[in-house]
Order: sequence, then C-alpha cells, then structure tokens
Amino acid sequence: MSTHAHQPTMVTRRDALLRTGLGLGWLGAASLLETEAAAVNAGVAPAPEPIHRSLAPRAPHFPARARAVIHLFANGGPSHLDTFDRKVALEKYAGQEVPGTLPTERRTGAALPSPFAFRRHGESGLEISDLFPSVARHADRLLVVRSMHADVPNHEPSLMLMNCGDSRLVRPAAGAWVTYGLGTENQNLPGFVAMCPGGYPIKSTENWRNAFLPGAYQGTYVDTAKRKVEELVENVRHPFLDRDAQRRQFDLTTALDRKHLATRAHDPQLEARLASMELAWRMQAEAGEAFDVTREPQHVRDRYGDDTQGRQMLIARRLVERGVRYVQVWHGEGQPWDSHDAIGKNHARLAKECDQAIGALLDDLVAMGLLESTLVLWGGEFGRTPTVELPQPGTDIKEISGRDHNHHGFSVWMAGGGVKGGMAYGATDELGFKAVDKPVHVHDLQATLLHCLGLDHTRLTFRHSGRDFRLTDIHGRVIEDWLA
Repeated sequence: MSTHAHQPTMVTRRDALLRTGLGLGWLGAASLLETEAAAVNAGVAPAPEPIHRSLAPRAPHFPARARAVIHLFANGGPSHLDTFDRKVALEKYAGQEVPGTLPTERRTGAALPSPFAFRRHGESGLEISDLFPSVARHADRLLVVRSMHADVPNHEPSLMLMNCGDSRLVRPAAGAWVTYGLGTENQNLPGFVAMCPGGYPIKSTENWRNAFLPGAYQGTYVDTAKRKVEELVENVRHPFLDRDAQRRQFDLTTALDRKHLATRAHDPQLEARLASMELAWRMQAEAGEAFDVTREPQHVRDRYGDDTQGRQMLIARRLVERGVRYVQVWHGEGQPWDSHDAIGKNHARLAKECDQAIGALLDDLVAMGLLESTLVLWGGEFGRTPTVELPQPGTDIKEISGRDHNHHGFSVWMAGGGVKGGMAYGATDELGFKAVDKPVHVHDLQATLLHCLGLDHTRLTFRHSGRDFRLTDIHGRVIEDWLA
C-alpha cells in the first residue's frame, strides 16, 4: 500500500483551476457528444464540423429541388392590392364605408381602389399590376401566393417572424438554418449574405443573426449603397503585404489559434471568432471578384440598371453562381414600402427602383440554367388594408391616399427551385383584407422553402436551453400543391 495514500496534499489555486477547468471541459465535451449522438439517431443534420469545416457541403435529408435561395425582401409591407392581388370590389365601394367585415383596429377609412391597372400575362393569364412589367415577363414562372397571413400588424415582430420564425425572441434567421443544415458550396465566401443598402433595417442585425447556432452561420452584412469593392467588403485587400507574405502570416497565426483552441475545449465563442478570421482570409481570394460588378460586360450591367438595386441584384446572381447558399436582397433601409400615404406615387417609385433589376435577375438565372436550382422569393412582412389610411395623432400623413398595415392577408411570389409556375394559390376575401381560401401562415412558407432545399423542417433542429429548436418552432406544414 502506498505510504502517500492518506497524506494531505497541498494544492495551489492555479492547480485547482487547471484541474477543475479540465473536468468542466470534459463535461462540456460529453454534452456535445451526447447531443451529436442524439442528432444522428433522430436523423437531424449533424453538428457543425471543426472551424474550417463548419460550412462544408452536407447532404440534405432527401433529394433537393433547389440548392440556393435568393430572398428579395420588400421591406415595410408592400400592398398586395396594388401588386399581385386585384380586387374589383374596391372599385365598387370606392370612397364608401366597406361592409362590416373588417376588425375595428384595421377599418381606418373608406374603400380605396388601386390606382394601378392589372393585366393578364403569359399563357397562364396571371394577373399582375402594371407596377411590375419586367417581373410580368416571367408570369409563367411565378407562383403567386395570395393567401399569406402573419400574427400581428407591426413591423418589428412581423420582420422577425418572416426572417427568423419567431416574432418575439431573437432566433436564427432562415439563412442561418439553411447553412447549418446544408453548409455552402464555396468555402471562400460566406454561406449566408444579407445585402441592405444604406444601413440596417428595422430590428437591425437580428434579421440575419445566428442566435444560438454557432457563429459561422450568421449572415454577412453588406451595404450595397457603396460601389467600390473595398467599401463593400472591408479589408478585402491588404494595403501593404503581398499574397505570399499574407499566406505565411496566416499559416502561422492559424497554427497558434488552433493550438490555443485545443486547450480551451473548443469553446464555441472562440471557435466562432477564429472561424470568422479564417473566412476573412479566404474571402480575400474570391470576394473581391464576386462583388465586383464591373467585371460584367456593360450590356449586362445596363440590363440590371446602374443603380443600387441593379448592382445588388447582379451581385446576388454572381454569389449564387459561386456557390453561396442563401442571399437576401433588401430593398432599402428603414421601411421603404411602408406607404401610409400617397400609395400611387410611392409604390410607383419603389417598383420602378427594383422591377428592371428583378426581371434581369430572372432572365439571367433562366439563361444560365440556374433558376431550376435557385428558389427566388419576393415579398414583405405583411400586406396593407383595402381602406384608406386616415391621419392619426403623431403621424405625418400628408395625403389621404395610402394604406395601413394588414397581417390578415397578403401576397408573396416564388420562382424556380422546384415550385410550379404560372399559378396563383389561395385568395383573400372580395376586398382583399383576409386570407380565406387556402390560408398560408409564414411558418408554412418556411417549411416549404426548406423542403425545396431537401430539408425536413421537423428534423432540422438544434438543442438549446433544454429543448430542440427549429425555424418553424412547433408549427408549419409543407404545401405540396406548390411543388413542381
């Protein structure tokens, strides 16, 4: 028997911290291993790979119809009644009190007919407002969902619901979930890019956060109001060192970083920071080229338009070409589609800003054979009322010819990526206020989007705070009628 078995042992504070720290590290590792094992047994997408593999391509749950998403976000709530959901009854009741079917909080004023004409387009005869002549060229490729509904008529919670699946708490954005489940096809570019010109929208970076998912899945924000590549992507080129010197510097710092990470039991926050640094290095090799639209022929840039929307739509196409998984294209900062007054003037201006570029984007995706594998989604966080917006205390409404928020019924459209074209799905009531035929909640839209990418929304989960979270929470259904 050892003579030292019962002798007291002096332990310094440093030794105690080292020993207990190691033990806690192994407890954390055991927890991670347990989570990974449970995920495999449940058929969930595997936990993220180590730093340089966190965005590596991963197989979907089942054969995918799409490999990428371009989400065109019409921020502020475009009016479905003036874009993709014509209502003849509004002309009948123009300037009159509408029948008593509207809830009190959304009644506002008298019925307001659309100032825009609608026409049938393509072989499908899909009705589209004259606001979008370039989009209308692709009518036979569009699936227009006219029966969307959300939870509340406020921008902040509706933005969060549409982008992150929860209207109250910060949750991972749809693009973060997609890259968590599938990775990305280009390790030199972010898997998820959010382009918003002129600054952050309402709710700021919460619209493209990773939340409790590992940091590698957060969206990379780009201010597309800027033209020069060096301004679009900061530090994309080193001001002094050449590529070889940078390579040697990077190899040394990476080796030291990984050694440091190994002694910290692969701390998730540290891992995310190092992953972002490694991605920044890899982006120097390709981001400059991907974001530089001047590399496109002049006739291509002319088709998109030499303006903010034209540039960012063209960048979106170039990113998808290069394997970026999820690209979100915002129409301006703040809430530009929030036309509480002068909807005829304001919606006409807004549509003119983006219609040409959207049409050119669809043209190119078709010509390049990319539309079949790219799901394009257009829409905002809610729609607008069929009645006119009246001035209220504290508002700056100048012309009584706009519409208030309406979450009970609105429209979005999709194209490519395995959805049917030339089709209108569902309907609002005769005034366009509420979804009444085949209503579609935002969670249903998200479930179907994931399905097109080969992901089962009930299986794409992440363990956090003692429960499994997913984009659609405990809701959502795949709309089989949309699938080609």
